[in-house]
Amino acid sequence: MSVTGSVPASSTPARSWVAVAILASAQFVMVLDSSVMNVSISQICVDLGTTVQGVQAAITLYTLVMAAFMLLGAKLGDIWGRDRTFAVGLAVYAAGSLTTAISPNLAVLLFGWSLVEGIGAVMVVPAIAALIAANYEGRQRALAYGIIGGVAAAAVAAGPLIGGWVTTTFTWRLVFVAEVVIVAVILLFRRRMRPSPRPDVKPRLDVVGAGLSASGLGLVVFAILMSSTWGWVKPVSTPTIAGREITPLGFSVVPFLILAGLGLLWAFVEWEQRRRRLGRDALLDLAMLRIETLRAGLMTLGMQQLVLLGTFFVLPVYLQVVLGLDAFETGKRLVPMSVMMLVAALAGPRAAASGSPKRVAQAGLAALAVGALMLLGTIDVELNSIGFAVGLAVYGVGAGLLASQLGNVIMSSVAPAQTNEAGGLQGTAQNLGASLGTALIGAILLIGLTSGFVDRIETNPDVPADVQAALTTAVESKPLPVVTVEQAEELLVQAGLPADQATVVAADYGQALLDGLRNALGAAAVFALLGFWFTRKLPGRSTAAAAATAAPAAEGEPDVEAGPDEETSAA
Repeated sequence: MSVTGSVPASSTPARSWVAVAILASAQFVMVLDSSVMNVSISQICVDLGTTVQGVQAAITLYTLVMAAFMLLGAKLGDIWGRDRTFAVGLAVYAAGSLTTAISPNLAVLLFGWSLVEGIGAVMVVPAIAALIAANYEGRQRALAYGIIGGVAAAAVAAGPLIGGWVTTTFTWRLVFVAEVVIVAVILLFRRRMRPSPRPDVKPRLDVVGAGLSASGLGLVVFAILMSSTWGWVKPVSTPTIAGREITPLGFSVVPFLILAGLGLLWAFVEWEQRRRRLGRDALLDLAMLRIETLRAGLMTLGMQQLVLLGTFFVLPVYLQVVLGLDAFETGKRLVPMSVMMLVAALAGPRAAASGSPKRVAQAGLAALAVGALMLLGTIDVELNSIGFAVGLAVYGVGAGLLASQLGNVIMSSVAPAQTNEAGGLQGTAQNLGASLGTALIGAILLIGLTSGFVDRIETNPDVPADVQAALTTAVESKPLPVVTVEQAEELLVQAGLPADQATVVAADYGQALLDGLRNALGAAAVFALLGFWFTRKLPGRSTAAAAATAAPAAEGEPDVEAGPDEETSAA
């Protein structure tokens, strides 16, 4: 499916590529932020006098704000105008970055980074997608989305390198000061972009719908993020209220929170349908979700984020915990992935012009699966530098090919007037996929670590029977922490185990950790292959053919097309 944009191709001069540079810079800042925070945890803890759990809470809250309010941020683009929302969002984001940079304690960090920056991001991210659609069309639009996707993917991989170097050499605060400067430059040049059209009648904000969607999405994402701590089904480290453990019917609270969130989302759908029947403005046009190409793009994007963020949970654990590399060295090892992500993202639109977005996306998923399996084969106590770099490069090709297609597919599935809402759905799919990836792949790692450790201990003749029983009981009551072999040995000695036995048990722990890492990367490969199911309704025609068919269409009217192996219904 493609949509003829509101800007004729002939009126897109070369200088208009300034627009994609501006939008790509904004996208880079939005994505880089989280990567930097992840590698700066240790120094932040020291500077702010807090704990790892406190900083992790800030990261979790940031994700929650992004997921919960993305649809609201997109709607503000319709009410205020996309250009104005983009500018306001950047200003809010810069204010949050400055607050974060000067934060004296965790509370200020939570306010500046998790809340203020999160609110700014939910206005900027949908606006980026909508402004690309407003400034480009046809092949130029596909290339622009490829650049944006490649920059976003590269920022995920480059974040540890940039954040690690700045944190190690200077201070983590400098990263957020630099973000303020970059945002100021973007605001200075943003008027070089073509302004997006504004509706004749300004819509009203659906406050109830915004509340229902934010509550529902927030509960679902929160439950997913806490699943590794609280357990998916069996209660683990259960939450307490007034000293009472929360274990509904003896189960973990996670599935109940997810069900509650889904219930609120069902109420949101009913509310939106009611407003439509009454002729009132709604937060989201639910008819968009009946467009098969849009659904396919969103689901494939969610799966891409699941695999990508799940892998980025595993790789730093291997490089830092197993191999003992610092944040900067970890970032350097990920450079092959960053480079190939950007190269593949720029090459993707050309491949789609001669093939089809569907085939390019499927090639991307296949490359993700192969790359994950290649990385799995390198997991050992000694780094296989060449094999690891090749695996990362293949993985980067897959991520880049997907990034080059999905943004264009999603935004081209709707009429120009709906690009803000489509951008909001795109941001929501990204955050849900990222949350699931971190939770699911992380859970597989922890389960593999725990079960592998117990199996090794129970079959190790050098570990006395009473020690085996005590360790098994301890592991079943509380999940194992992810630590180095040396740290594990120290903890065992502190727990009263003799030094010789602690060394043996720690060695079993190290091997179990390697097995858990391999299981997690194997799961990432499986999820990538499962993603093929969602690509079935992606456009099966080349973008060149689609552009030729779309050319005669009336300017500003959506041109709904079905590939040779698909039928697309646009409501």
